[in-house]
Amino acid sequence: MAEELKLVRGYPEYMLESIERVHATRAKRMEEGPPPAMSMEEREEVLRFHPDYAPGGKRPLNVGPNKGEIAPNEVADLLEAYPVVDPGDLDLSVDIDVEVLILGGGLAGTMAALWANEEGIPPDRVLLATKLRHGDSNSVMAQGGTQAADKPYDSPVIHFLDAYGGGHFTNKPEVLRALVEDAPFIMKWLTELGCLFDRDENGEFVEDWGGGTSRPRMHAARDYTGMEELRVIRDEFRNRGFMLLEFYPAVELLTSPEGRVNGAILWNMETGEYKVVRAKAVVLATGGFGRLHIRGFPTTNHYGATADGLVLAYRAGAVLRDLDTVQYHPTGAAYPQQIVGLLITEKVRGLGAQVVNREGECFVYPLEPRDVEAAAIIRECYERELGVVTPTGMRGVWLDSPMIEEIHGEGTIERRLPAMFRMYKRFGIDMRKDPILVFPTLHYQNGGVETDPWGRTNVPGLFVAGEVSGGVHGKNRLMGNSTLDCLVFGRRAGIAAARYAEECPRPGPITLGHVERFVEELRAAGVPEGRRAPILLPDYRGKRVLARMIDLL
Repeated sequence: MAEELKLVRGYPEYMLESIERVHATRAKRMEEGPPPAMSMEEREEVLRFHPDYAPGGKRPLNVGPNKGEIAPNEVADLLEAYPVVDPGDLDLSVDIDVEVLILGGGLAGTMAALWANEEGIPPDRVLLATKLRHGDSNSVMAQGGTQAADKPYDSPVIHFLDAYGGGHFTNKPEVLRALVEDAPFIMKWLTELGCLFDRDENGEFVEDWGGGTSRPRMHAARDYTGMEELRVIRDEFRNRGFMLLEFYPAVELLTSPEGRVNGAILWNMETGEYKVVRAKAVVLATGGFGRLHIRGFPTTNHYGATADGLVLAYRAGAVLRDLDTVQYHPTGAAYPQQIVGLLITEKVRGLGAQVVNREGECFVYPLEPRDVEAAAIIRECYERELGVVTPTGMRGVWLDSPMIEEIHGEGTIERRLPAMFRMYKRFGIDMRKDPILVFPTLHYQNGGVETDPWGRTNVPGLFVAGEVSGGVHGKNRLMGNSTLDCLVFGRRAGIAAARYAEECPRPGPITLGHVERFVEELRAAGVPEGRRAPILLPDYRGKRVLARMIDLL
């Protein structure tokens, strides 16, 4: 075993034969180009290998507004769970009274605060409460870029058509229209605020291709895009003096007797104390469910992505949509074990790197929509058995990163993908010289709480923005539309919440009546009382190695 796992250039020695095939076939592949993009019929065929279409893994909901609809088992278990607080045991005396309460500290939540203030709500009447530190979110981990149609050869209409097709024509059209029409304004606003997007020698934005796009419109800050965007808006947040509570996740929403959301119960993760916050409007920006490891997949998501917002909104009566689909990013790290599941940005393929099997064959167009690309990789590994097996038993294919240097010149990877380069260099792998091993990883919650174009839900007083929302992406999100989603609808939800708060009378009595009614429904459906949510943080005690947990076929 020790001999088998001898490392050469960072890889087990037994992988070198396959790596050399990748090198040997590169010149021919570059000359011939990748396979053409798939037809609609071919895409439908390969999608049967996508985890969303594989048998099992989902069940219908038995309670709540979406009763009868399908959701992953892991999500359904949380939606059909009892609260972590007993409504009869809590003192609902108000600790903090504000106009707008924002739950979540990523791009969407921070944008909501700024634009609620722009709409006239003073910073000391806006409270942002976040589970971890301000900025600990999927937003800060976003790498590849943000889409915006701001070139003469492009338009919001073309952006709309790309996203609508990528979402299998299931996106909510009016919400998607708001996304693409606001995108150029958002880029201009961020730039004026100080966001350092990549530019060419003439000062023009460098805009790259993404999977499923018909125009290059990806604005990036190297491969630190989300971090750079959050840097500038978080600085603006702090400079304006908003109220902020860190390590204070929400464990329940509050409602008035007539059903309006008018606050939340926060829980101090350090002291275990509760804080009751009353607000005229609540903006939910709590992110997705990646840390639930749907179907046992590793994940790109930050530690707090545990579906809290879905749980709280569902109990309050919010309608959800598209929960039957989950996005698995085609290229998560498959080796080395220490970084399994971490994101290998789509920008690597956008710069020309091909996805190839163990024989060095390019078997799929590198920039198919994410669900199609992921399904093709799974098929190559599991049906065609042309993947590379890692020492832990995980399978993967090669992402031929040295092609980037061949296409764009020496130094491109260090200049355009510094985070990727450093991540692999730590383990003795030089992605400029050798390919990297990848496999799909759980990345994004396509569905969520349904909203209108201004983040309004069917529950008065409750506004939603970012990954916790559903509708804008349909059944599959395209690269670069997630950070854009957070920025556009964080802004819109903040504006709408501020206007609602200005028109709304005082919130009045705060209750947990909706929770009591939901508990009655759970008991009537026979849901076991030991199941509790929100879980706040994932529990890895006793779990199997994630690289061996994938349940595909």
